[in-house]
Amino acid sequence: MKPFAAAPTEAADSEKETVRARTPDRLETAAPAAIAADPRDVRPGAGADEARRRELADFLRGRRDRLTPERAGLPSGRRRRTPGLRREEVAQLVGVSTDWYTRLEQGRPIQVSLQVLESLSNALRLDPIERRHLLVLASPQPLLPHAEPSPVGSPTLQRYLDRQGAAPACVMDSRLTIVAWNRSACSVFGDYARMSERERNSVWRAFRSPELRELKREGWEAHARMRLAQFRAGYAQFAGDPWRTGMIEELTRESFEFRAWWAEHDVLNAPEGRKLIYHPEAGPLAFEHLSFESVDVPGLQVMINMPLPDFDTETKISRLLERENEFMGR
Repeated sequence: MKPFAAAPTEAADSEKETVRARTPDRLETAAPAAIAADPRDVRPGAGADEARRRELADFLRGRRDRLTPERAGLPSGRRRRTPGLRREEVAQLVGVSTDWYTRLEQGRPIQVSLQVLESLSNALRLDPIERRHLLVLASPQPLLPHAEPSPVGSPTLQRYLDRQGAAPACVMDSRLTIVAWNRSACSVFGDYARMSERERNSVWRAFRSPELRELKREGWEAHARMRLAQFRAGYAQFAGDPWRTGMIEELTRESFEFRAWWAEHDVLNAPEGRKLIYHPEAGPLAFEHLSFESVDVPGLQVMINMPLPDFDTETKISRLLERENEFMGR
């Protein structure tokens, strides 16, 4: 499989098609909600290639708007309408014509070489995660197969979770839905067995669950942004997928924060690190986070929350488990 087709010269592209209209460099008057709620961005049933090109266009516009001329090594020049770069400035840095770059940023079906993508990544000052996101979006074929993981882990994986004792542990699929867990995870984060599949989805729960907001308190925004950035990074490989576009539509409609932050097009593949939870019975609990992918079932992410000494976390969780045993008559 060739992830990138050979790029035609930008001059040849210019002869094939003339850009008839330029879109504004920035949607200055549009509210974040209006940007995110644009039905072109999330409508179900659109082809995967078309959805991927829309994602690429949105990503390029967002990163261009964020980059100042000074940071890009360009003179600020005369007064600007926006703080970001102009299209012609990005084209200059990459070494292509403005018309060719405009078509790319408008989501037109054009081919891009790996060399041009590397130049574009450097010009926009992308970090390694953003660079990979760009490569996935610009690939004419998915870099990974569009296959969803098994909805459940293996019995061996479940036994591994159960052996974590007072460390809340769970397994998350490529949709960020919790598909397996241990008792400690239920004691701390809620009884996953009683939740619907939608309620067990980490993105849905981050924006729609009042209980999770209370568990996170002042850390809720950072957590929700992190989950959204993880979801956005994964969406690049499944652009146009009906389940994901349905989730985007629902959260765009129901959550102001999701609407605003979706427009920022942040991407992230990193784990959570340290976290603080405010449990309704046990009080503050502190954890250090570790995650890794299952070899047996690729696409399943195993997440372990290791109790820290802060707030006597491990002892508190052990007490929660003991009370549950007493209640259940174990």
